[in-house]
Amino acid sequence: MKIGNHLFDVDNDCYIMGILNVTPDSFSDGGKWTDLEKARRHTADMIKDGAAIIDIGGESTRPGHQQISVQEEIDRVVPAIEMVRKNFDIPVSIDSYKGPVVEAALQAGADMVNDIWGLKYDRQVAELIAQYQVPCCLMHNRNTTEYGDLMDDICADLRESLAIAKAAGISREQIILDPGIGFGKTYQQNLSVMLHLERLTALGYPVLLGTSRKSMIGLALDLPADQRVEGTLVTTVMGVEKGMAFIRVHDVKENFRAVRMTQAILREGR
Repeated sequence: MKIGNHLFDVDNDCYIMGILNVTPDSFSDGGKWTDLEKARRHTADMIKDGAAIIDIGGESTRPGHQQISVQEEIDRVVPAIEMVRKNFDIPVSIDSYKGPVVEAALQAGADMVNDIWGLKYDRQVAELIAQYQVPCCLMHNRNTTEYGDLMDDICADLRESLAIAKAAGISREQIILDPGIGFGKTYQQNLSVMLHLERLTALGYPVLLGTSRKSMIGLALDLPADQRVEGTLVTTVMGVEKGMAFIRVHDVKENFRAVRMTQAILREGR
């Protein structure tokens, strides 16, 4: 898969997506990177530590978050995208589900779209992805935690997102899926999804796993967001074992090392 001007071997490797939140209220790092110079230094650190993609978000999507205006989100993400493009040779992903924000981000140089609603919130997003011919990550999400069969329903929901993508003209080769840990799922359901990640890879697309510092880990270990690195590492190792192509994290260095160690065992151990 080509993202920006970089090639990714999504069949045989696993890559780190580093999170750059330019929000004042994200659940674990709100306000830390709203200053562009601090964001630049943090991006440099993430690249040095092993990030292969930088994912920029301008609106917190934590449970109970307050939705902000389109213009405010654009005002946050566009300068950050331009900063990364100006200073670094690394693909940039825009973490948004709103058409006007995605359009502004792509015009500013974003190489990929990361949509937490899997193209279902704003159909313009699918049209823009097709128009700009960029890769996209389609995440599973719901407004409810009620399921018949959890994994069957998640796969069915993702197939709906895939149908929207196909209808818009998005190439199959440009699609990544995300099980949506922490979105529209209870604590127990999140753990179950982690246990059955192979159901996602069976759909035939690269899969991105995003568990970094999330409440599933906090509830399991009874720890606040800034003490969930070790729990995140366990989910990363399990993700690599289950065939994930991308791991989206805050703590790049630790997770990059965990990925490489797991790969060494899986490859050399055979």
